[in-house]
Amino acid sequence: MVEAFLGEGSFGVVTKCRDTKNNKTVAIKVNKSDPEILLQAKLEIFILEQLRRLDPDRCNIVEWNGYFLDGERICLNFELLDQSLWDYIGDRNNQGLPMRELGPILHQLANALFHLGSVGIVHADLKPGNIMVVNRSESPVKVKLIDFGLACPASAVIPGDRVGTIGYCAPEVMLGIPYDKAIDMWSLGLVAVELATGVPLYPGEDDYDVLKFIIETQGQLPDHLLESGLYTDSYFIEDNHNEQLIKEMLALDANQRITPSEVLKHPFFDPGLSRRTPCTDMNSTGGQNLVLSQQQSSAAYYLNRDHSMSKNKH
Repeated sequence: MVEAFLGEGSFGVVTKCRDTKNNKTVAIKVNKSDPEILLQAKLEIFILEQLRRLDPDRCNIVEWNGYFLDGERICLNFELLDQSLWDYIGDRNNQGLPMRELGPILHQLANALFHLGSVGIVHADLKPGNIMVVNRSESPVKVKLIDFGLACPASAVIPGDRVGTIGYCAPEVMLGIPYDKAIDMWSLGLVAVELATGVPLYPGEDDYDVLKFIIETQGQLPDHLLESGLYTDSYFIEDNHNEQLIKEMLALDANQRITPSEVLKHPFFDPGLSRRTPCTDMNSTGGQNLVLSQQQSSAAYYLNRDHSMSKNKH
């Protein structure tokens, strides 16, 4: 029996229901009958079956009570929890949590990730909206990890697979580098900052914005990451024309040395370089680019808005 509407997403809706067999109140995730969503729901059931080996209370993971079919829709039955961590922060007017609350929450989330790792599962979408407070009146509050719709076995990760939510994705996900359970720790770090400050650390609208924030706050990305990313070329331009020009100027054989007329025609002076200036304005948009000078490399990578992929809402 449906008692209330709790929320919705691209998958469908979540409702508060009363089980007429045992009179327990539960949360039902009702997936749409769309073929792609049905496939995702079946994959989520596979993950939830693996998690049944874990004690949900001891491991800080939502308790799953099984599933049933409503016509062509797959409905997942979960324990009913109080409110999301995102709402919990909002109730504090986004002022952040004191350390006495922050510490226990982070400890519980690290515990959840530890146990997920013990059964070889990557959550892949850790964020305040997917963390639930069991009972907000308790002190310290107990939290549980929910929503395993994007979770996968660590052994079955597909390189380049776009998972997670913009603003909480690890760099390796955005760049298309093979990832593992470490992406969940990156997300936990961002959750920790948000709990402490009340606001997201990287509030970008797309992956370009987030990469820009990461570089401006943490420095340039290592060459080996950029060189191995399937999507690096979608965000960055690599330029080593400066190295080529210097080498040609310093040719040991005078006959091989570049001439002034050749210098003037060199790609280093391509008009496009005027678009590749450092972007230091955190609020700038459009065609400005952030220069990523690689100190260990003669090349330079340019984070290019015009070159980036279209906005990707994971």
